[in-house]
Amino acid sequence: MQELPVSDAAEYTLLPMTTTPQPAPPVSAQDLETILEKTEHLWEELRGRRIFITGGTGFFGCWLLESFLAANQAMHLQAQAVVLTRSSEKFRRRAPHLANHSSIELLEGDVSDFPFPSGKFPFVIHAATESVQANPAETAESQLSTIVEGTRRCLEFAESHGAAKFLLTSSGAVYGPQPSEMTHIAEDYRGAPDVLRPNSVYGEGKRLAEMLCALSSARTGMECKIARCFAFVGPHLPLDAHFAIGNFIRDAMRGGPIVIHGDGTPMRSYMYAADLAVWLWTMLFQAESLRAFNVGSEQDLSIRAVAEAVVAAICPGAEIAIARSAVPGAPVQRYVPSVQAAKQSLKLTDGISLIEAIQRTAAWHRSGRQLFPNAESH
Repeated sequence: MQELPVSDAAEYTLLPMTTTPQPAPPVSAQDLETILEKTEHLWEELRGRRIFITGGTGFFGCWLLESFLAANQAMHLQAQAVVLTRSSEKFRRRAPHLANHSSIELLEGDVSDFPFPSGKFPFVIHAATESVQANPAETAESQLSTIVEGTRRCLEFAESHGAAKFLLTSSGAVYGPQPSEMTHIAEDYRGAPDVLRPNSVYGEGKRLAEMLCALSSARTGMECKIARCFAFVGPHLPLDAHFAIGNFIRDAMRGGPIVIHGDGTPMRSYMYAADLAVWLWTMLFQAESLRAFNVGSEQDLSIRAVAEAVVAAICPGAEIAIARSAVPGAPVQRYVPSVQAAKQSLKLTDGISLIEAIQRTAAWHRSGRQLFPNAESH
């Protein structure tokens, strides 16, 4: 799951869930049909084979599993996915339609030292991550260790179990702060996180993870694909975590106000999760080894404009409360990718608009009654 940079901590707030979470519903048939339509040419490579996925119980992982099962059934692939999870019991409670499926096997363990399942796995997706925390100084060393040692362990597994293709979900955080005059950051930008700041640990950890992939590929010839992911929205995104758009959707589903704890000026973009799934599967099967590709939307909006889009999509007329006034002349904080490389080399597109993405996300949460069993529809 991807994060907003920690410098945006003032743009969101963390609130406890007010109800006991219900099991997550499947994503919509419409979303799965869209994914299969755009990826049907990819799946033959997986026929009768196995894939190993870390992070399979998170936001990215759930979308990978939802689309894997849809393709497996529609194309009679007879493929199997082994999914690493810290707690199979919790995942079965949260997403029983995924965890209990006969084509999915859960492997319990920690990403840094999990036991290796037996047999060959031609494909490995390492999507497990430690997302940015509100107080990084308190957990920085542990987070760095998890990212680096987890990647090392996954590569060791892939090398020893016949993997031909390995996909790492990296992050736009590897670029460090985006220059305010650079509207869209491309893969050839050579900026980097400040290694003397604890809140750089996530980006620096992902840089080291990419380096470990490069070393593994040079040593073994295994194809390592690098997806530098930015910000996303869609079903399975928690609404009570540190994701600004999720917080805004939560507020709108409660009828408002939409609360922005900063000044609303940072620039962001959001890709819908169905498009994300298409991009990740395409990169696993078709991307050039050791060529990083940004993954995200190029439609840049201010945090305030994102809140306005949520209001328009879910709760027209809801109040937007902004805590601080913008400082005149202050440089604009940006976290927006250029995705021209992926569009040109892999022919990828992002087809779902932000308004539609917000509406589909809210509809999924309502259908599952996950956070708002008594919420009114607007």
